Amino acid sequence: MNFKFEVEGGDFTNAGTASSQVKKMMKQLGVDAAIIKRTVVALYEAEVNIVAHAYRGDIFVDIDESGVYIKLVDEGPGIPDIDQAMTKGYSTASPKVREMGFGAGMGLPNIKANTDVLNVFSEVGKGTTVEISNLFQK
Repeated sequence: MNFKFEVEGGDFTNAGTASSQVKKMMKQLGVDAAIIKRTVVALYEAEVNIVAHAYRGDIFVDIDESGVYIKLVDEGPGIPDIDQAMTKGYSTASPKVREMGFGAGMGLPNIKANTDVLNVFSEVGKGTTVEISNLFQK
């Protein structure tokens, strides 16, 4: 099963739509509840990162018998230092984003904690690609 979701930067009203839809699909497929929870937490964090930091982005979800594979590709400022961005509490969120309760610097660390495989690629001035994999059998 393949799905694609489009995300607009700054659209906090619809933030979480993709993660909600993926949760619904995984439940219908009978995926283990613990895997669903980890996947939805990671996807929600990544989705909110697009909304908070990028101009727009696309989320590609592939679910097969071995696991769930998610690729988020955004058009945004990019991440100058991925290692620093992976540090708990480090944030580049604007004051406006922080006022809405986002931008605590836990996005990438929470994604990493809830995935079996995480890859982050970024080019300053172009955007960021995040790849999330959660396997059904380990």
